[in-house]
Amino acid sequence: MALLNIGADNRDDAFYRYKMPKMITKIEGRGNGIKTNVVNMVDIAKALARPPSYTTKYFGCELGAQSKFDEKTGTSLVNGSHDTAKLAGLLENFIKKYVQCYSCGNPETEVLITKNQMIQLKCAACGFLSDVDMRDKLTTFILKNPPETKKASKDKKALRRAEKERLKEGEAADEELKKLKKEVKKKVSSAKDGTRKASSTKKKGNNSDEDRISPVHSQVDEKEEVDEDADDDVQWQTDTSLEAARQRIQEQLSTVTADMVILSTDESEKKAETAHKADDSPKSLTLHAVQTKVENGNLCSHENLVNELKAKIQKGLTGNQLQLTMESLSGSAQEKMTALVEALFDGIEKGFAKEVVKKKNFFASAVAQEEGSQLHLLRAIEAFCSKSSSLLKEVALVLKALYDADVLDEEDIVQWYQEGIKIGNKDPQIWKNAKPFIEWLQSAESESEDE
Repeated sequence: MALLNIGADNRDDAFYRYKMPKMITKIEGRGNGIKTNVVNMVDIAKALARPPSYTTKYFGCELGAQSKFDEKTGTSLVNGSHDTAKLAGLLENFIKKYVQCYSCGNPETEVLITKNQMIQLKCAACGFLSDVDMRDKLTTFILKNPPETKKASKDKKALRRAEKERLKEGEAADEELKKLKKEVKKKVSSAKDGTRKASSTKKKGNNSDEDRISPVHSQVDEKEEVDEDADDDVQWQTDTSLEAARQRIQEQLSTVTADMVILSTDESEKKAETAHKADDSPKSLTLHAVQTKVENGNLCSHENLVNELKAKIQKGLTGNQLQLTMESLSGSAQEKMTALVEALFDGIEKGFAKEVVKKKNFFASAVAQEEGSQLHLLRAIEAFCSKSSSLLKEVALVLKALYDADVLDEEDIVQWYQEGIKIGNKDPQIWKNAKPFIEWLQSAESESEDE
């Protein structure tokens, strides 16, 4: 199937990565019942990340003809006989109005419907919000048939995660079975070793030199039985002379005396530990040293993240480049978000909300990365505002600014607020200051439901 670049401006770019299939049309019927069937409308709509009913309806609105898309069969019909080139030109106009970003021209956008029944395109590359011209006829159809909400996509992601968890549980069960089999084999081999040692101790009853050498023979026999499968050609031999036997006996005596010395030192150490039960014991001191090292390491890594982001922002970092830089940094998603907030607003004491409005594009691109990033942003703002009382006073203004800019959703803000109240953090002032905005959100939501 022939592929074309999305957008007329990118037609000659051989390395453009956003592509769609070439349109295929078919004329059906005769006379007054003649219709144009866009055969691959479903594939084109998938490439554009738009419902196929939108493109079909757009053709009908622009041509002044009736159009219909069947969801079950996936057929797109437009009344009348129309050329493929004409429909392809209309499709290019649809891409400019409803697919491409008005700022960077990237087709990776999402259709959003605001509370005022306005249509916007949110760009995943630069974070820009494009306002669609509401005078177009297709806008009424989009408002009546909105695209899939985030809840549907979240449900799909939850199903995928459940499947992955089931696979992981199955793999863990297989590993446990393997471990059990290994333990059973070890127990069987240890039982065999015990029977062999018991037979060797019986032979030690005789005082002759040959009888004293016999345990050594049994040990060699055990080694031969273990290594028979691996090395069949190797032949083990032992020195049966009297001098070799005396050396082996001296080695055994030296190991026994060493064990006795170790036992005596362990008993003396236990007595010393019982006599000195103070907090400044060497073990507690070592544990404290390890903890301080770990805390210092975390602080150093956090400072490195903040300094690295500051340097890139000073060089002129844009919203499109922010996603790549955040992915390249090391650390968890929460650590990266807290470092981003500190790098953007370091040294600010007053006018925090105004600075947030100026830099909302950074947050829009940071939140568009993955699910749950809005909660990470709220926790990062919470940590930053808890540093001073002047910043705590502007919490409600900051939340409202990010909410008006469509960076934060109602659900995530309410969830963050409820979690913070349940946990009961050390500084309750942030929840007192944020409470009026939360109450306003809930009252506005209830009013919209009543309407």
